Amino acid sequence: MNDIILIGGGGHCKSVIDVIEQEGRFKIAGIVDKPELLGSKLFGYLIIGNDSDLDDLAKKYQYALVTVGQIKSPFLRIKLFELAVKSEFILPTVVSSRAYVSKHAAVGKGTIIMHDALINANAKIGENCIINSKALIEHDVIIENHCHISTGSIINGGTIVRNNTFFGSNSMAKENITVKKQSVIGGGMAVLK
Repeated sequence: MNDIILIGGGGHCKSVIDVIEQEGRFKIAGIVDKPELLGSKLFGYLIIGNDSDLDDLAKKYQYALVTVGQIKSPFLRIKLFELAVKSEFILPTVVSSRAYVSKHAAVGKGTIIMHDALINANAKIGENCIINSKALIEHDVIIENHCHISTGSIINGGTIVRNNTFFGSNSMAKENITVKKQSVIGGGMAVLK
């Protein structure tokens, strides 16, 4: 089992820990968070550094995953992802053992597929995305980089979701539309055109 470090120790990190523990592919070696939290623990995992330590940590650990959530803005996740890439970490795709990803789908590096999410045939998910619990990504959907598809959301077939977009919980996109980049779709909203 390979060691992995988690970059960000907030609420989303707690959910990611659960997914990684159940997936059983990685052993969590520590968490990167705010300097004042150094030495504290989250679910028994030690805070081992902050953002400025990533270059040094990359000399010891091969794998990392950004575990900061994305609600108001994608830009902290993007910044941390770029720092991790620059530090030469490998950013794996992490898939919950309770999710379904079609063998005919593609998922980019640094993306996490949470519990009970479903990714159907010919869907393409970009890098550094969160496909949250119970989200449904239908056939032929393209979700570009740095997007968060929240809990219970549905992206219907043939839809394109451009970079840096957020879909709130229980939101829905009609089939065969394009959602422009940096869109914020509130919880429970329907995007029809």
